[in-house]
Amino acid sequence: MTSRTASCSCGQLRITCEGAPTRVSICHCLECQRRTGSVYAVQARFPRDRVRVDGRSSNWSRTGESGGTARFHFCPDCGATVYWEPDTMPDLVLVAVGAFADPGFPPPGVSVYEERQHPWVSALERLPIEHWA
Repeated sequence: MTSRTASCSCGQLRITCEGAPTRVSICHCLECQRRTGSVYAVQARFPRDRVRVDGRSSNWSRTGESGGTARFHFCPDCGATVYWEPDTMPDLVLVAVGAFADPGFPPPGVSVYEERQHPWVSALERLPIEHWA
């Protein structure tokens, strides 16, 4: 069984996930944009009984546009969000895909809140920008 570990920037807070994610998705909502400082967030869902958390976390909760509340866990030292727990999905833990630092991570299969999507996101490969390896 595949085991993946995600961590904060300083490595103090880690979450190890066993098996494949049940879903990988992109969220374009404005709150995810604010939380990540990026134009969208990418998250992977894992069954709660397949994750182990190591390290200290601070957390904060917010209610999303859907009406559900999620508790976000971030490192109290470096501030990076690693995972969150939606109250509407008590058997799942959502993990920030970037925290895995794994370019081979499975791609998203779902995209939500696309009405909030920055228009250039879907055209990224066609933009006249420099590309660095």
